[in-house]
Amino acid sequence: MNPAAPFLRAGLWSTFRDGRLRALVMMCGVAVSTACQPGLRPALGPDAAPQPLTATASRPTPRPPSAPAASAPRDEVVEAAVAVFGDSTAVANADSASDEPTWDIDVRSYETHERVAHYVSLFSTTARERTVSRLTRGTRYQPMIRSKLREAGMPEDLTYLAFIESGYDPNAYSRAAAVGMWQFMSSTARDVGLRVDWWMDERRDPARSTDAAIRFLGYLQKQFGSFYLAAAAYNGGPGRVARGLSRYADALEGSEGDDRFFALAEQDYLRAETKNYVPQLIAAALVAKVPERHGLQVDSLAPYAYDSVLVAAGSNMSVVADAGAVPVDTLRDLNPAILRGVTPPDAAIWVRVPVGSGDRVRAALDALPEADRRGYSAVKVKTSKSVAALAKQHGVTSAQLRWFNPGLRTTKKGNVVVGQTVRIPMKSALAFARNVPDPGIEKYGTAVATSTSRGVHVVRRGETIGGIARRYGITESRLRSLNRIRGDRILAGQTLVVRSTNSKKR
Repeated sequence: MNPAAPFLRAGLWSTFRDGRLRALVMMCGVAVSTACQPGLRPALGPDAAPQPLTATASRPTPRPPSAPAASAPRDEVVEAAVAVFGDSTAVANADSASDEPTWDIDVRSYETHERVAHYVSLFSTTARERTVSRLTRGTRYQPMIRSKLREAGMPEDLTYLAFIESGYDPNAYSRAAAVGMWQFMSSTARDVGLRVDWWMDERRDPARSTDAAIRFLGYLQKQFGSFYLAAAAYNGGPGRVARGLSRYADALEGSEGDDRFFALAEQDYLRAETKNYVPQLIAAALVAKVPERHGLQVDSLAPYAYDSVLVAAGSNMSVVADAGAVPVDTLRDLNPAILRGVTPPDAAIWVRVPVGSGDRVRAALDALPEADRRGYSAVKVKTSKSVAALAKQHGVTSAQLRWFNPGLRTTKKGNVVVGQTVRIPMKSALAFARNVPDPGIEKYGTAVATSTSRGVHVVRRGETIGGIARRYGITESRLRSLNRIRGDRILAGQTLVVRSTNSKKR
């Protein structure tokens, strides 16, 4: 029998790599390299650490967590260990090896990379408090994220992208107006199926945004053939990564799989943020699996869980809370995507309520007259008056009146146009509302991407170079020049510069 077989079956690859055991196996005429052959790979089991490979080697596909390999009996493992080491240290070695963390993305091949090591150190020292805060918050959402990744057949450790993007904060808002746990821009969010408008912003919904992120990452992985390149494209845009792979094809020759990201990152092409993005992901995975080894104490929060109730359009969220005897803060926390204190006036939606309260909420809402569920009243403007005067007449502020009337029409003098119907919010609905920026705003750095500034444009599915050029009043050749584009190929989600100077500042 191969002396290493019990170790291979038990998944104790780190022990098998020990020089003494390797020497013994070689004396038995079994080359160590055979452990990586396809015929022996299944014996490593799901807990085996991925092995460092050369840039030209093909990487084995990690075994899904749901399909564990059979383990050898512990006595057999210890017996083999004693045969190699000759003393009781075999027991300690076998036990400690079984406690080693595992990943379903390749972190072992890159853990000594300079940038990865830098971020491991940063997360463990200078940024330790922030790291602990993010990891603690993540304990609430990781079970849900991992479940969705697993169902999609994707690596569960991609959950650490949310650690990098937002620290698992559903209400995160960046300087570039990216929003939510997965930091989507509004145009990209709509492209992947999220509702983003004045009334709802599903980028803030932990479950819906996770579904969207998985769809987007899956699309990027199919395009680039590597989850690390997909992650880089998620951060820097698929168009830029695709152009980089094409431009530096000769320099990248011989690199395969995830190595292609690191080879591309060595070129003077990707933005520094994108170059550091994958190293941060790997470092986060290294630290998060064994925080205690890095001196971090992470507390666990209750998992994100809920029941869902279909609620009619325009319903007052405070009434929903009262119907289920649910604290307003709890309901707001479960429904961060609902922005104005009411369900959208144009559609019924599924509202999240605490686990076990769904039937109670549904029955209580059904017992209420429609007028009592409504979050606003409708008033027809009969006389010309200012927005401030109209708001004061109904006991709300001008800002609150505008929250419920995003399309409010006014004259050049600022008076409300006579004849239009205005929504007057209920005080209880205002208590639930969020004072957040217009979800349609998109900013890049300090430039505001609006129809007036026309500094940049995010490509939507089906758009062409010619159509975008006409929209912004420039020639196709000028648009290509500004973005160093050859030909007519552009990708959804790609950011194009449409004006080189005088961007509106904010």
